[in-house]
Order: sequence, then structure tokens, then C-alpha cells
Amino acid sequence: MSGEIYVGSADLDAPKERGWLVGYFQPDDDPRHSPEVEVKWGRHPAGDRRAEWVHGEERTAILFLISGRFTLEFPDRRVTLAKPGDYVLWGKGVDHSWHAEEASIVLTVRWPSVPGYATPLP
Repeated sequence: MSGEIYVGSADLDAPKERGWLVGYFQPDDDPRHSPEVEVKWGRHPAGDRRAEWVHGEERTAILFLISGRFTLEFPDRRVTLAKPGDYVLWGKGVDHSWHAEEASIVLTVRWPSVPGYATPLP
């Protein structure tokens, strides 16, 4: 990505890849293409839930709360993010799911960018 610049709007670009802005899934000639990292801008209405649990995760992830109230569920723990800037990080092999207790905006970064992890469409 030497010398390339991309300017966009997360609210406009994110729906094209179900929230994901940066990662392997962007075209090779797009500055947002990356096999190293994925970035997601998530807007979730109150009551929104992940369609199914993630099992056998091969990446590390960190999720930041921008606004709202958002809960991450892990096998032995629940973490509720309630204030802007609250975050949770989890590593490889940690099963997880989530739900939005209130309308929420979250920013997720995970690495590396690995093909094959799309959640089935409802």
C-alpha cells in the first residue's frame, strides 16, 4: 500500500462487506486490501445478535464501544461494554458471540485476515 490513499465513510462503505472495511476480502488493487488485519465498523440496533457462535477462532480481536451498550459472550464469561472507549480483547481459540443491549456502534480490529469466516446470512 505504498503511497496510496483511500478516503471513505464507514457508514457508506461498511454495508458492502457486512461491516468489514479492511481485510483480504477487498480487491487486491484496493488500498483497503490486507492479509494482515481486518477492521469492522458495526452499527447494531437494540436486540441485534450474532447469528451463531464463533467456534475455533484462528485470530486475535479487539472490539471498542463507540456508543450504546454491547455484550460479548464467551464460554465462561460475559463482558458488557457500557461507556464509550470500553473494549475487550480475545485471542486465538476463544469461542464467542455478541448482542446489542442498546443501539450500538462498535469498532472491531482482528488479525490476521483469514478467508472463510463469514457469518451465514439470516
